[in-house]
Amino acid sequence: MKVAIIGGGLAGSLLAVYMARRNYEVHVFEKRPDSRKVGYEGGRSINLALSHRGIRALQDLNIANEILPLAIPMRGRMIHDLQGNTTFLPYGKDETEYINSISRGGLNEALMNIAERHPKVKFYFECPCLDVDFEQTIAYFKEFNFQADVIFATDGAGSVVRQKMVQKGFCQDNTDFLAHGYKELEIPAGLNGEFLLDKHSLHIWARDSFMLIALPNLNGSFTVTLFLQNEGDESFASLNTPHKARGFFQKYFPDALALMPDFEEDFFRNPVGLLGTLKSYPWKAHRTLLLGDAAHAIVPFYGQGMNASFEDCYLLDKLIDKYNQDWEKIFEVYQSTRKKDTDAIADLALENFIEMRDKVNDDEFQKMRKLEYLLENTYADYHSKYSMVTFHPEIPYSVAKILGNRQNEYLLSLCQQCKDIHEISLQEVYQNLKNLQMQVAE
Repeated sequence: MKVAIIGGGLAGSLLAVYMARRNYEVHVFEKRPDSRKVGYEGGRSINLALSHRGIRALQDLNIANEILPLAIPMRGRMIHDLQGNTTFLPYGKDETEYINSISRGGLNEALMNIAERHPKVKFYFECPCLDVDFEQTIAYFKEFNFQADVIFATDGAGSVVRQKMVQKGFCQDNTDFLAHGYKELEIPAGLNGEFLLDKHSLHIWARDSFMLIALPNLNGSFTVTLFLQNEGDESFASLNTPHKARGFFQKYFPDALALMPDFEEDFFRNPVGLLGTLKSYPWKAHRTLLLGDAAHAIVPFYGQGMNASFEDCYLLDKLIDKYNQDWEKIFEVYQSTRKKDTDAIADLALENFIEMRDKVNDDEFQKMRKLEYLLENTYADYHSKYSMVTFHPEIPYSVAKILGNRQNEYLLSLCQQCKDIHEISLQEVYQNLKNLQMQVAE
């Protein structure tokens, strides 16, 4: 069984481990150089938040024990106001529920190393795919062609394979770009490598129409990302001099700026990245399948892009078992069952951008999160929307979206009507939430 994987990023490397476990002959073609030799290209990668859906795939492959030491647990959001005051909002109901900050480059290299331990896995670097003959399952490269039994395209949002599928009538796609972009900055470690902010939090400076976030790294630094409009009075376009950029940060993020000694250098060295949502369908052309961002790229505001791609690999692997390598059947069932969930997480990620940017400073929203915390710690079968998405991979994204949004509407309306959440009857609220759950299930 000869497998071609186009794209050696996170999804492609994890898929290579899955295919190697089946003892297939696996060939991974990556357009970039080998970062283990030339270093990882910084400035364009938002730190990743590894959570239960991604961890489930790692555990399934028995490699979680190798990956999790590369991550730092983040137990909640640390909200920074304009005066430098902070409010901590936990992600989960207890100490067992947290997300993990992990370097994209470090994770990718670890997965490549794990894949290459299998003698039938080979990576080809600086080897961009030029075209695919879908009927014959042949991938074309500059200096050679490759005949495979199946082809998996994990070559990201700009997928060449998807573009060829669209050109040849196998697929339709659409990308909606946000009016916002992002820029990566850094808070370095302290003098003795200490963390200058709380190590186990995802830090957010929410300022209504834009925001700053910071995620911890193993070396004591924080990867900082500014999400800002591309055009307008306060935008990436307008912050075109060191004086303007520093003035903007001094106005909105003074406590963060005080921790960034190389602010101007970082700001003008690192590019502005695009933020968009890609939806495509169908994902298969004969024995070629789009997977991960190549099929369904999303904005990063739920921390689920990588987790959704890892879940793709996990679910596909189960279908290979179920349908005994009947690839046409596997691919058809995979795309028809997975599509509604990838659409749902794409919508949820956009919704969470508004929540992180606009609502985390809102009193009613903070009250609702505290009420959810009480409910989750009182009733084991109640899960908030965030918890369903992040900590419960057995709940499909599409269910989490519908039920979670219904729950939030109900709880927020309660919090708007009371001054103190402890006045609310938890038992009555829980029963109403159970009724909502039954309605959604129907």
